[in-house]
Amino acid sequence: MDSVAIKEQPGDEPDDVLFDRIYGVRTIQLNRPKKLNSLNGSMARKIIPRLQEWSNSQLANVVIVKGAGRALCAGGDVAALAKLNQEGPEGQQQSKDYFALEYKLDHLIATYTKPFISFMDGITMGGGVGLSVHAPFRIATENTIFAMPETTIGFFPDVGASFFLPRMDGQMGTYLALTSEQLRGVDAFYHGIATHFIHSSSLPDLEARLAELTFKDYDSLQERYHVINATIEEYVTGLPESRPAISGPLRMAIDECFGPHRQSIGDIIGALNMVKESGNPLLGEWAEKTINTMQQRSPTSVLVALKQMRIGEEWSISEAFQREHAIASKFMEHPDFVEGVTARLVRKQKERPNWQPGAFEDLSVPDIEKFFTSTSSLELLNTASEANYKKYPHAWIGLPREADVLKTRVNLENNKQTVRHFLQETNNKVGVREKVEEILSRHYAA
Repeated sequence: MDSVAIKEQPGDEPDDVLFDRIYGVRTIQLNRPKKLNSLNGSMARKIIPRLQEWSNSQLANVVIVKGAGRALCAGGDVAALAKLNQEGPEGQQQSKDYFALEYKLDHLIATYTKPFISFMDGITMGGGVGLSVHAPFRIATENTIFAMPETTIGFFPDVGASFFLPRMDGQMGTYLALTSEQLRGVDAFYHGIATHFIHSSSLPDLEARLAELTFKDYDSLQERYHVINATIEEYVTGLPESRPAISGPLRMAIDECFGPHRQSIGDIIGALNMVKESGNPLLGEWAEKTINTMQQRSPTSVLVALKQMRIGEEWSISEAFQREHAIASKFMEHPDFVEGVTARLVRKQKERPNWQPGAFEDLSVPDIEKFFTSTSSLELLNTASEANYKKYPHAWIGLPREADVLKTRVNLENNKQTVRHFLQETNNKVGVREKVEEILSRHYAA
């Protein structure tokens, strides 16, 4: 891992991040509870050097990130960035530099050379997702609230969202990107955002147990993952719901309305209108709400996010952050970001912000393409060849992916055999039966 000196600056808050060590565990606690631990440059400049130090320490076995209060992290400190942008090109450049720093941190976590665990206990949105979703171990609790709400403030789903959202099952990623819909509690686990679901009261005991783990010097990273995975599973007691809230006909409607065959936002809205008129009152209500939601968002943001979801699956993890930095830099020069942040977070108005342009039809293809043709000079901290993957090397830790379930089902006689196959493959992991059965119920008769 490259060692690049990132140092604290005058004016950085002294205690916005707390670090601790318990035997082999190293903890990072975000400590701005009154601001829901919103991430800023001061925090990133503290975390990065610690991660680099621990990666070279034989005494550090496991790294845990968590938050003080009721959030892991509710996002980046966008109010401060919007204020900078109003100062003109110099302020906009400072905002661009912040995103470069944030994405370096996120990529460092995504390619970290030691086991990394995120406690997603509470609000985990935007910048908080960047600190958690790329980690091999992501623990949701009954308090978890996950969302990528960037289109509500005239921005786009960043922090590597172009990598992880298109890789979610079906069209869930595109749906979440365009609507900012939340996944609560166990739903974050069912939909693959989290790898485990544990009651929040068990987290301190889990942390203490992880501190007791020891590894042999020659144990590979994957071998260490297996030990940690088994340890976390000791604290899994069951699931509060046997199905995610988004399942069955609703999930089928999402896959149909937001699928890649919908080439434009007009196509998506047209498909939603068909659902609205289908005669199913529950789906009709959902479709109408979804249309209204997207029309409240920044048109530029929604269209950029849609293109991002369509092409992001082709990007490697490094390319995702580099491309996103170029897109973020363009947004720092766009009026919608300042307007969205000011309207939603400063004035706290309920009315639709004054987006420019104000409607989807006022935007041309070149208007959106310019966000994707600009270049970025972002230099990532980990430039090793294995740090530029196209598939998460730890994907096996969570629940089975839908594509894998359907591929396996083709070669087996019935649904029961398919469920049994995945239970055996995952050592009867809690949640596997429920997820596989939900998938099969949408695609096969019982």
